[in-house]
Amino acid sequence: MNKKKKKKTHVPFRLNILFFLVFVLFSALILRLGVVQIVYGDDYRREIERTEEVTVNNSVPRGKMYDRNLKLMVDNQPLDAITYTRKQGTKQTEMVETAEKLAKLIEKETDKVTERDKKDFWILKNPKLAEKKITDKERKKVEEGEMEESDLYKLQLDRITEEETKLSEKDLEVLAIYREFASGYALTPQIVKNKKVTKEEFAKVSENLDSLPGVDISTDWDRFYTYNKTLKSVLGKVSSSEEGLPSESLNYYLARDYSRNDRVGKSYIEMQYEDILQGQKAKVRNVTDKSGNVVDSEVITEGSRGKDLILTIDMDLQLATEEIIEKQLIAKKKMGNTKFLDRAFVVMMDPDTGEVLTMAGKKYEKDPETGKSTIEDFALGNITTSYTMGSAVKGATVLTGYQQGAIQPGTYFYDTKLKIKGTKAKGSYSDFGNINDLTALKVSSNVYMFRTAINIAGAHYVPNEPLNISSGAFSTMRNSFAQFGLGVRTGIDLPNEMSGFKGSETSPGKLLDLAIGQYDTYTPMQLVQYVSAIANGGNRMKPHMVKEIRDPVDNNEELGPVAEDVSPTVLNRLDMKDAWIERVQGGFEKVAMEQGGTAYTYFGKKSYTVAAKTGTAEAFYDGPNRMNYSEPQETMNITLVGYAPAKNPEVAFAVVVPWAYQGHTGHSMSKEIGEEIMDTYFELKKERAKKENTETSTDLKVENGKDVQKDQAEVRKSQENE
Repeated sequence: MNKKKKKKTHVPFRLNILFFLVFVLFSALILRLGVVQIVYGDDYRREIERTEEVTVNNSVPRGKMYDRNLKLMVDNQPLDAITYTRKQGTKQTEMVETAEKLAKLIEKETDKVTERDKKDFWILKNPKLAEKKITDKERKKVEEGEMEESDLYKLQLDRITEEETKLSEKDLEVLAIYREFASGYALTPQIVKNKKVTKEEFAKVSENLDSLPGVDISTDWDRFYTYNKTLKSVLGKVSSSEEGLPSESLNYYLARDYSRNDRVGKSYIEMQYEDILQGQKAKVRNVTDKSGNVVDSEVITEGSRGKDLILTIDMDLQLATEEIIEKQLIAKKKMGNTKFLDRAFVVMMDPDTGEVLTMAGKKYEKDPETGKSTIEDFALGNITTSYTMGSAVKGATVLTGYQQGAIQPGTYFYDTKLKIKGTKAKGSYSDFGNINDLTALKVSSNVYMFRTAINIAGAHYVPNEPLNISSGAFSTMRNSFAQFGLGVRTGIDLPNEMSGFKGSETSPGKLLDLAIGQYDTYTPMQLVQYVSAIANGGNRMKPHMVKEIRDPVDNNEELGPVAEDVSPTVLNRLDMKDAWIERVQGGFEKVAMEQGGTAYTYFGKKSYTVAAKTGTAEAFYDGPNRMNYSEPQETMNITLVGYAPAKNPEVAFAVVVPWAYQGHTGHSMSKEIGEEIMDTYFELKKERAKKENTETSTDLKVENGKDVQKDQAEVRKSQENE
């Protein structure tokens, strides 16, 4: 019997190979997983759990400013704000996507968008087209080191056409928002919009925060000026969040732990006291994971708003003074021969401390579009502009004469015109005959000052003969004048103060002009410093605008404790005998209080006493329209300096009216302003004293009333016990 052969199961050889390969691969995978888990597991776990600590400084509101009577002048106005905080590693495309969403919810001004911004945005939105702007040949040059990678980007920018950068209004808004996103630091809130944020915009953004990564709503601030434009130029400006740190001071501020988008003082008091007004920033330590997400935040320091400044300014007096100047400018401008009159200045200062009570200036400004003139604030002109001041400086001339031995108290000169060979006769506005130093100040004799200057120069005057002076006479007089603050910076706590101009000619006639204030130029602030040195008996005081620095407190309605009291600073002591200074003080008092004095008409019959010196200077117009004239235009500057009360001064003042009128006679605007500001000063003083007495009386009545009630209660209690 034939047996059938059993059929063998046959697996193809190739399938065996495939199974084997699968086995090998699985084995390799298991081995690799084992290595990762056992050998490198801890390393990978640490990498996954790796975090980074980033410390961020958050800005705080600036300190406030108050006047000397604690009236608020500068405050922080709260603003609704929309911000963006970029996490580390955020891609540009992600920021653009968020900007597109936000642009649908808010309106963003596009005036800050530049042509370069548009080109950068086009490259970002069209990367493939941007690549085509570069040739293979140019890329090869980069590989061979003939060109830099940055050069390719410049070529791309240059080759983008105007047509390609044309954007719709909505795309422009997206770009404007993206600009703000990109300009901020990682993890630091960047202001996207903080002005004109409507309630609707604020609500819409708030409702959609989940779909707007990095976007948030917040409260920002802006500077608010209680008295509008009054003294605003002196108070200074603060940069906006868009401006950030000024480019010229960027490294300085960055070295002091500022952020690029921080707002800082750009001018005058805001800039001068930046360190105090800026405040202590809040420091926050953010812990981020590998993806840049913030996983934890820790406040290192809470931060506090800037310290407050108590200024020396009396705002009631400042406002009244500005009103007086403006009224006088309008009235005098209507008179004849006043075509160059366009400004006036007043500075009032405590002569014993240097505290500036009033720093007022007004100037006509013409609107270039409408052609109409308006009167604007020009308080800064008190330190940034200078003029010939005329006879107001004669007190310094007399004291220099005493110091140099050129004259003695009581020296007489015969006042008649001086005739020097080759020059025009020089004299006073009238021949006064034989006069001494006191009368010379009282009537403002030019000749007396000429003769004093001639003696200082060691010269000898002979009518109709040449006058030979020593070469050092100008330096002698200028060095002496500098003791008073004339021709040098006063040291006031404001930047950009000018020192004035010194004449370059050294002819004898110019020395005589210097003696009567008609050669070198001085600022109104220098003039008040000079008269203050005479008023207080010989101390040249440093003028200052800040009286106190106060710590901030949580209650926004209260003032904090005094952190620093700004003490008076004596810059120098006049190198003069006390008797000499007292002599000039007597002459100044005669000017205002004795009949025949050049200011007697304005002060002689007041209830208060004044010591003063008037001034008139022949000058040339040097104002904004000087280019309209082919030849220098002659004009008159008029001035007035003084202090009151005459025997125990508490306020010194300087009034300066440049280019007041044309011709040798004109209005008396400087004296009229002087009279009005002194009347105002003493009226305010009287009103405040009356108010203080009333409040004290009321307080006493309340206390007495409480005592009476207490006594009555005790009597009733005693009767009940009985």
